[in-house]
Formats: sequence, structure tokens, C-alpha cells
Amino acid sequence: MAAFIINLICYFAVPLWMLAGICDWWCHRITAIEKNSGIKESLIHSVMLFEMGIPILAALFLEVNALVLTLALTLWLVHEATALWDVSYAHKRRYLSPFEQHVHSFLELMPLMTFVLLAALHWTQFLALFGAGSDRADFTPQWKRRPLPLTYSIAVLGGVVCFQLIPYGEELWRCWRAKIASENRVESIQNAPTSRRK
Repeated sequence: MAAFIINLICYFAVPLWMLAGICDWWCHRITAIEKNSGIKESLIHSVMLFEMGIPILAALFLEVNALVLTLALTLWLVHEATALWDVSYAHKRRYLSPFEQHVHSFLELMPLMTFVLLAALHWTQFLALFGAGSDRADFTPQWKRRPLPLTYSIAVLGGVVCFQLIPYGEELWRCWRAKIASENRVESIQNAPTSRRK
């Protein structure tokens, strides 16, 4: 059963999560985020990547114990609050298609599903968080005793770079350029001679 859960996390949950992330970036691109909600929304997306990146790295390389489970659960809750802020900000400024909203549901539930599977896999440490079970909660950071295959770790890190960091970095750069261009236009209008403004 443990091997099945590990495979479910590694080869179903994580790839589907990444796919949802790249679909979300595409939705932002086709709605020209740089021309409406702009750099603030893009920065919120960067914050959410950071919030989920930490538990992903922890689960990849550290022994999953009470520390990693607490970190994952806490950052998922923070991510949910940030996601609510993101949608509240964006829906007043750009079109959120039914498809994008459906993608958002995946981006909210895939981290939760992954956490639940991790908790099931390390049930005694999960129970220990609440003072239940026979184990003591272990909050010691320690490298995995049985590391994941190197090829898998490289594939996940490569996927994060190619399908998350590069696209969302491009989005942030695009929004930054649009912000600078807009500020330059405003400045040139303000500095134009009065006769040219008429």
C-alpha cells in the first residue's frame, strides 16, 4: 500500500499539479494580464509559487515527519488565503473564464490531496501532531533515509523550472515592462508642452 501511495503522489498528483499550473499561466497570458490586473497580480502568483515550493522541496529531500507535515499544512492554508486574495483582486480587473476557474480548483485541491496522501503514508507522525498515537512528534529536519530516485528528483526540479518558474517569470517580466511603458507614457504626457496637449 505504501508503494501505491508513493506512486500516486509522484506520478499522478505532482504531474497533474504542474499541468494545472501551466494552464493557469496560459489563461493569464490570453487575457493579457499585463494590460489589466498587471504586476500586482503577477507578484501574488509568485508568492503562491513560493508558498508551495517550500513543502515540495521539503517532501522531496527531507524525511516526512511532524515538521514536514506541519510545514505543508500551514503553507497550504496560507496558500488558500493568498489564492482568495488573488481571485478577489483579479476578478474586478480582468476576465476569469470558466476554464480558468476550473483550473484554480485543481491548484487548490492538488496540494491538499498531496498532503492527505503524505499524512496517510506517515500516519503515526500525523497523529502525533495532535498528541495521539504511540509516536512522539518529530520536528527534527533530517535528510531522507531512503531518498527518492535521483532521476525523479531531477525530473521534478526540471519540471518546476520549465513549467512554473520560467512561465511565471516571463509573466512577471511582461507585467513589469508594461508597467514601465505605462509610467513612461504618463510622464511624457505630463511633460509635454501645453500647446501639444490641446
